[in-house]
Amino acid sequence: MAIHIRRREFIVTLGGAAAWPLAARAQTSKTGYPTKPVRIIVPVAAGGPTDIVARVLAEKLSKMWGQQVVVENKGGAGTNIGTEYVAHADPDGYTVLFASTSLAVNTSLYRSLSYDPIADFAPVSLVTQFALFVFVPNSSPAHSIKELIDYAKSGPGKLTMASPGTGTAPYLAEMLFLQMADIKMTHVPYRGASPAFTDLIPGRVDCYFGSGMLLSYARSGQVRVLATTGAKRDAAAPDVPTIAEAGVRGYDVTAWQALFIPAKTPPAIVRKISTDTNTALADPAIKDKLAQTGYAAGASSPEELGTLLKSEIVRWSALVKSVGIALD
Repeated sequence: MAIHIRRREFIVTLGGAAAWPLAARAQTSKTGYPTKPVRIIVPVAAGGPTDIVARVLAEKLSKMWGQQVVVENKGGAGTNIGTEYVAHADPDGYTVLFASTSLAVNTSLYRSLSYDPIADFAPVSLVTQFALFVFVPNSSPAHSIKELIDYAKSGPGKLTMASPGTGTAPYLAEMLFLQMADIKMTHVPYRGASPAFTDLIPGRVDCYFGSGMLLSYARSGQVRVLATTGAKRDAAAPDVPTIAEAGVRGYDVTAWQALFIPAKTPPAIVRKISTDTNTALADPAIKDKLAQTGYAAGASSPEELGTLLKSEIVRWSALVKSVGIALD
């Protein structure tokens, strides 16, 4: 794949901090943050939708701050490896967690964790909110949610349902679907969305709930999309029905991504990152890029994100208990 770098960006790359735009450096000098590169830790494998959104945001913040914002992938253990890493990082504002719904789920999913999602993290800002889409390989006999349900009922547990990992948003959406549709499939966890979807295309797994960023594969005829998980049809694919429309009444799952930082980080830094993230997400180019793939920019205050996290912990703990899953 060819990489095209505009001349100005090339000069910035070669020149380091001294070559960043003067406006960005002036903004940094007024606040005192950041004065060195910032790391955004993505607790899933590279190449998937979560990783891509994090990199879009990181690129924008880099330009705003005049400092590199580097994305590092620390996947594994249902996002716990990367999440734990940030929980125990120095609370200086230079290690940020790009979290997802998993942060609210893992506290009830795992018997023991080395971090507390409330006590060990300071909420910064919501980044996106989005529905998922139900994808099947072209080899599947299912052309609708009803046909998928009938197919699953013809051989309980025979069909496989991939996810980016136990506890991730797709996993939760899938488990709720199985419960509400009263069907059984065998869960196949992967270390991220990219390897899971890679196995879906040739039919090595039978179903996958993924973000709208994967709709391009359906449009190009590589996979088939059956439905969306939201309460209403998604603007990114208005012809695709909701799961509720397709017969599973009351089904509604919307996921989110957000920034968190170690709990003892100075409030001024938390507010700075939050304010600038909201500014970045308000950029029409960023909003359009996210909307085209089914994401809605979801800027928020730290307080609003904190409220969302607490409510999500309550919401998903009920599903985890009803499914009867507990992991070490």
